[in-house]
Amino acid sequence: MASNKTVRVIVAAIGIPVAAAVVYAGGWVLVALLGLLGAVGASEMYTFGAAAGLRPARVLGMAAAALAPVGVYAVLPGGGGLAPAWFVFVGVGWFILTTSTIAATRSAEERPLGSTAVTVLGVLYAGLLPGFLLSVRHAPGTPSALAGTVLVFLPLATVWACDSLAMEVGSRVGGPKLAPVLSPKKTWSGAIGGTVGGMLAAPLFGVLAFERVGLAIPWWQLALFGLVASIIGQIGDVTESAFKREVGIKDSGGFFPGHGGVLDRLDSLYWVLPTAALFLQVVGVQ
Repeated sequence: MASNKTVRVIVAAIGIPVAAAVVYAGGWVLVALLGLLGAVGASEMYTFGAAAGLRPARVLGMAAAALAPVGVYAVLPGGGGLAPAWFVFVGVGWFILTTSTIAATRSAEERPLGSTAVTVLGVLYAGLLPGFLLSVRHAPGTPSALAGTVLVFLPLATVWACDSLAMEVGSRVGGPKLAPVLSPKKTWSGAIGGTVGGMLAAPLFGVLAFERVGLAIPWWQLALFGLVASIIGQIGDVTESAFKREVGIKDSGGFFPGHGGVLDRLDSLYWVLPTAALFLQVVGVQ
């Protein structure tokens, strides 16, 4: 039987090229992947809720999380150009339906208030936040599909560098705990090392890749993005740890063999992708 490390390497070796190809294809192909990840991620969140004694509306929530990227893409100029108001109206309609369904089918002992809250959280967290990747990939200021793909890999590379440096520095230096109650293994030294890693990785990625695909973002702006994204990404990581610690779950799931669940793998990116979309808006790429 293959070791866990071997499984992790095999999954990464297959998954990274496939993900890159899907991002390059963009459009509805990318929407489909994000919809799948949204549905699975929402289901994992509802498993957290069930472990806490709640009864979220799993089917309604998973369906909405799967369709959230469809809505995001539909209001983008290159996707459908629908008025954003339609996205809001559909979302409000789903909320009314879901709230009414839970209120009618959950007793007081089944905590309809908490069940509604975790149902909505699953959609926003696992469905809507990843949808910002579409905004990055299809930024109006990108000259080509390759340039859009490179932009997507900016937050990915930043998060990867931050996580890697945080783990390396934290294990070697140690010191005071960052959030001892929520995530006992994380240290302040690791957090600082990860932030420095993100600040270095973002401009380095820009120097190596941006000019080749017709993008021009000053290095200091990329360094600032690396700083902000690293801090926000680590907060996102600790946040998911807080969810899992409350309900006594180590891994959110097993969607990625050897790596854990969707929430485990995307916890930092959930928060960094909206940051990247805002950054591109500010620097004029969108």
